[in-house]
Amino acid sequence: MPSQVKYINPEGGCPAQGLYSHIGTPDGKLLFVAGQLSVGDDGSVVGKNDFKAQFKQIFDNLGKVLKGVNGDFNNVVKFTTYMVRSQDLEQFMALRAELFPKLFRGPDFPPNTLLVIDRLVKEDFLMEVEAVVHIG
Repeated sequence: MPSQVKYINPEGGCPAQGLYSHIGTPDGKLLFVAGQLSVGDDGSVVGKNDFKAQFKQIFDNLGKVLKGVNGDFNNVVKFTTYMVRSQDLEQFMALRAELFPKLFRGPDFPPNTLLVIDRLVKEDFLMEVEAVVHIG
């Protein structure tokens, strides 16, 4: 019998920016987390034209989603990062080097695919990060 895919919008997550859920899971253990954007609790864009502010808000939002399913960053299997400006790559690497040792237990971090694309769902967004997570 085929399993039913479950969609979850954990408490504490920011409002979705369209018709989607924050998480899809086939079994409650392997979670596919939608790309997190720089969105405040009220649905507004946080840090317009400020890459550092958006980076911080995105990882804050992702942390809230993970907490909402009783997880944390150590449950992340893989990230996919989308950026709209290649000139932000150096700053992205520096911010990540500063943040990741605070979020993860060990010296190793999850794989990450990084893509530079034309734009995101709203032109004010500079970056988006999605994750594959294992809870179990």
